[in-house]
Amino acid sequence: MRGNFRTILATAAFLACGASPPPAASSQASAAAGNSRLGASVAPAASPKLDAAAIAKARFGNDAAWYEQRIPFFESADPKIDAVYYYRWGLFRAHQRDLGAQGYVTTEFADDVDWQREPYASLNDASGFHIAEGRWLNDRRFTDDYVNFMYEGGNDRHFTDHMADSVWGRYLVDGDRAAVLAHLKTMRHIYRLWDEKFDFTKGLYFVEPLLDATEYTVSSIDASGGKDGFRGGDSFRPSVNSYMFANARALSRMAEMAGDTAMAREYADRAQALRTRVLADLWSPKLGHFVDRYQVDNEHVKYWDQIRNRELVGYLPWMFDLVPDDAKYSQAWAHLLDPASLGGKAGMRTVEQNYEYYMRQYRYLGTAPECQWNGPIWPYQTTQVLTGMANLLDHYDEHGPVTRSDYMRLLRQYTQMHYQGEGRSARLDLEEDYHPETGKPIVGLDRSHHYFHSGYLDLVMTGLVGIRPRADDVLEVNPLLPAANDAQALGWFHIERVPYHGHEVSVTWDADGRRYGRKGLTIAVDGAEVAHRGDLGRIEVPLARKANAPVLRETNLAVQLVRGNFPKASASSGTEAEKLHDGIDGRAWFYPELPNGWDSAAGASEQWYAVDFGKSVTLGATELAFFADGGKFAAPRKVRIEAWRDGRWQIVAAPSAAPLANGVTRLSWTPVTAERIRVAMTPAGGKAIRLAELKAFAR
Repeated sequence: MRGNFRTILATAAFLACGASPPPAASSQASAAAGNSRLGASVAPAASPKLDAAAIAKARFGNDAAWYEQRIPFFESADPKIDAVYYYRWGLFRAHQRDLGAQGYVTTEFADDVDWQREPYASLNDASGFHIAEGRWLNDRRFTDDYVNFMYEGGNDRHFTDHMADSVWGRYLVDGDRAAVLAHLKTMRHIYRLWDEKFDFTKGLYFVEPLLDATEYTVSSIDASGGKDGFRGGDSFRPSVNSYMFANARALSRMAEMAGDTAMAREYADRAQALRTRVLADLWSPKLGHFVDRYQVDNEHVKYWDQIRNRELVGYLPWMFDLVPDDAKYSQAWAHLLDPASLGGKAGMRTVEQNYEYYMRQYRYLGTAPECQWNGPIWPYQTTQVLTGMANLLDHYDEHGPVTRSDYMRLLRQYTQMHYQGEGRSARLDLEEDYHPETGKPIVGLDRSHHYFHSGYLDLVMTGLVGIRPRADDVLEVNPLLPAANDAQALGWFHIERVPYHGHEVSVTWDADGRRYGRKGLTIAVDGAEVAHRGDLGRIEVPLARKANAPVLRETNLAVQLVRGNFPKASASSGTEAEKLHDGIDGRAWFYPELPNGWDSAAGASEQWYAVDFGKSVTLGATELAFFADGGKFAAPRKVRIEAWRDGRWQIVAAPSAAPLANGVTRLSWTPVTAERIRVAMTPAGGKAIRLAELKAFAR
């Protein structure tokens, strides 16, 4: 797929890694001469340095401490991209649920939904997005815990997923061999469980669209004769077959790494067989698009017939590099850019607008439209298509009609989707789906606020910034930005503290040198510049990997997963069972649109919230997360922590400083043994107190 491109192999990088340049380095470097600086030919300029503490405070307020040492920091010439970049880190943070001894999982919906896996609130369909985003965090615990949970019984295959492939994608960033191989046997087992959805005569997987997390598609609606489409419509889909192709390829690569040549060969063969069948059977010459074929056979549709309209799901094979580098296939991208087909005014339509049942509303919950895939924009599939487009632009010669300008235009269109409202009143709140002409949210249910079944950070990292993670000891960067005279150009950006193979990487682009003092693209590793070129283009830097910092874990003792079980909460007021549970459910966020936590009564009287562990435990620290909205709720002006010992409450911590509002206050003391802990709170100005979460630790 990859054609000729100019590459820089920076001499300084070899020296930094303690190795000598290979013989080819000088000739490759010469090809880029005139546009690039190699080695010490020009003295390195000082690398830009962002004020992480100030940015974290400005973006996250009192919750800044969580982000300051964890996230890569970014700035660009587009303030909306910057704002959404940091919003998405906040979204990631809000969706971390602490399960206690089982560590963290990442949730799709911030609060409970009926179809989640109980009692954890996990859903496997979004796992690929969660891991792709989380792999760029400097604290590896969250994604590591999540992967461990999913492969230690958490993946119930409720929906289709490409989790094995995403675990491989995490390895491409962190280079941790032990972590990527830790669950190989389980991954293989889960892969084979999908045989129940494999048609051995056709060599393809099939699935009901609902269980592909895409209800009301062409196949399910047409299989009902246009009457419904929530259930039914089992089909051989580009999605599930692309996922299984990618998972098989990942398993083959992991097996090869583990030295299991038989398994590596088996899964490489499985991946190739799927590729062959997708290209032969799911490509529609008539539509010039990858489409579903029916697995169901009834009075409305016939087994093996192809569906009659193009859908956005037809681009998923590019997300996993399943498609050959051939103009026959790349021309399919014209449909995405066509306003009469999939190119909606405000975003990507999930089906083209000439479909008979385009945007027909079938389901309602009260007066709010339900989720459908017969036209609305979904951030979920928008992310997948942009990932596929980035692959097409990065390492295919045949781009079809797609350009870097198109990528940036669609990325900005997706960026805008995160905003609700206009002007100064606009706020950041990503919802489930949107109208393709107006860009307004469709579902509008409480559960939809700050929805995490999509990606954005990974699109910035691998697309805009252009870090293309690899399994070998090479750092490759190729920003997908158009030329400076293009309407979608980006004049400058800088990102730093990006984790890669145990190092910290920064990438800087300055189109004219006025922002950072030097024109061009600059790469630094661990604070030292390793490569520069004077224009946009690909840079490859040999980079020997280092060991990652160890994953540090402490166990939150105060998590009630099953309502009614220990630990149990009680309080001075606000004693509704669900509210008491919310204070120790392992979830903490500060979104006003999504109430979460225990609420006290308003007034001047001291309030308390207590947790009974049901047994003696060692307690040495607590974390308190208080919500404030400038109106009804305020953080208390004073707190003290008490432990139940020797038949009475005894003070273990009584700080003089007030706890944080919309942030986390950690208090520590000399560890004690107790069965219960209590936080006593003095209200501020008679306002009610919302304790979003209480955590307790041994020390």
